[in-house]
Amino acid sequence: ITQLADFSLLRFELIFATIMLVLLAVRFLYMRKTQSSSLPDETHPMQKLAARLVHLGMYVSLATIAISGIFVGVIYWIGIKDGLLIEGIIAVHELAVTTSYWLIACHVAAALFHRAKKDGVWNSMVPVWKEAGGAENR
Repeated sequence: ITQLADFSLLRFELIFATIMLVLLAVRFLYMRKTQSSSLPDETHPMQKLAARLVHLGMYVSLATIAISGIFVGVIYWIGIKDGLLIEGIIAVHELAVTTSYWLIACHVAAALFHRAKKDGVWNSMVPVWKEAGGAENR
C-alpha cells in the first residue's frame, strides 16, 4: 500500500480500476441482452444453477476488486494510510481477488468438462478452438 504514495501510480490505479469497472458493466449488460445459455436443454438443473452462479460470481468478484481498489486509492489519497477502515477494504479486495481465481478455475474446469462431453458448449466458451461434432453439428 505504501506504493500508493507515488501519485502517478495512484492515479493510474484509479483510472485503471474505473475503466475496468465500466467495461465490466458494459459487458454484463451486453451479455444479458444478447446472449442466452449454451447449455443443452437436458442439462441437470443443478449444473445450470452452478453455471449461473459462477458467471454471476465472476462479475461480482471482478467488480468488487475494482470498487474496493478505488476505495483504497481514495482513502489513501485523503490521508487515511492505516487503521481498521483501510485494512478492512484491503481485506475485501484480497478476498475478491482470491474468489475470482477460484471462479476462473471452476470456469476452466467446466470448459474442459464440456470439451470432453462434446455437447457443443465448448464452442461458446472457447470460440477460437472449435470442436468437431459438437451439438451444432448434430
